[in-house]
Amino acid sequence: MKFEAIGADNGYGEVTWTHKDAILYALGVGAGQDDALSELQFTTENSQDVTQQMLPAYGVVLGMTYGTRPDIGDYHLSQVLHGEQSFVVHKPLPIAGSAKIGTVTTGIYDKGKGALAVLESTVADAATGEVWVTSQTGLFIRGEGGFGGDPQPVVEWSVPERDADIDASSTIREDQALLYRLSGDRNPLHSDPKFAAMAGFPRPILHGMCTYGVTGRLLINALCGGDASRVKGMGGRFSKPVMPGETITVSVWKQDGSAVFQTRNSNGDVVLDRGTFDYTEAN
Repeated sequence: MKFEAIGADNGYGEVTWTHKDAILYALGVGAGQDDALSELQFTTENSQDVTQQMLPAYGVVLGMTYGTRPDIGDYHLSQVLHGEQSFVVHKPLPIAGSAKIGTVTTGIYDKGKGALAVLESTVADAATGEVWVTSQTGLFIRGEGGFGGDPQPVVEWSVPERDADIDASSTIREDQALLYRLSGDRNPLHSDPKFAAMAGFPRPILHGMCTYGVTGRLLINALCGGDASRVKGMGGRFSKPVMPGETITVSVWKQDGSAVFQTRNSNGDVVLDRGTFDYTEAN
C-alpha cells in the first residue's frame, strides 16, 4: 500500500520522531510503572540483549496530532469527546523515522444529541510512501446532532458467554495525563481544571487515547508476550472517561488470532467498549 494511492483531501502533514519520543509515549501509557524492569523493550534503548520496540498505538497519536484535519464545521473544543478509535498495522512503526500523514473525512453521522465525525489518517514512510499505519478516529461533538444525517452503520460485536480468559489491570497515576500530554495532545480538558469544568467534569480527565494506549499495552503483554511486532490492529469505543488515580482492568476473550475485550474502571463501569484486538499467534 502506498500513500499516493490513498491521498488526502486537505493536504498532508509531516513529522519526524526519535527513540526518545517512543520511550516518552511508552512511559505515558504506563510502561514500567508496576515493575521498572518488566517492559524494557518499550522504555529503554540500550538494555543488553533487548531490542527497543515502538508501541503501535503511537501511529494513531501521530495521525491525530500531526495530520491536517479536514474542515468539519464550527464547534467549541469543550464539546468534543473522543468517541471511537481503531487502527490497522500494515508494517510495524519504526522507533525513529519521518512520516507524511494524510487525513480524510469518511463520514458524519447524526447521533441525535450530537454528531459523530469519522476521520481516517494514513501514516506513511516519508521517503518511500509505504504505509505503516491507518487509523480511524470517531469524534463525538455534543449538541450538533439532529441535522437529519445518516445514522452510524451498525457493526456486530459481542463477548462470548463465558468468563474472560484474561483479566489484566493497571493503576493510572495521578500525574498520568500530565505525562501523556507530552506526546502531543495538549487539550486542556486533561490538565486545566477550569476548562474541565466548562466541559462538565469535576476535574481534568485522562485522555481517551491514554486509556486506549494503556489497554493496548496490557493486551500486547497478555496476548503477544510483550512483542509489539505481532499486533495487527485494535479498535474500541470510549463509553466513560477515566479519572487519574483509578485502576482499569481489561477483560479479554480470546479467539483464533484475535480477541474481544472490555476495559472497566475501579467501580466496574465499562470505559472502553466493543474492543477488538488482532494479532499474530506465536509460532
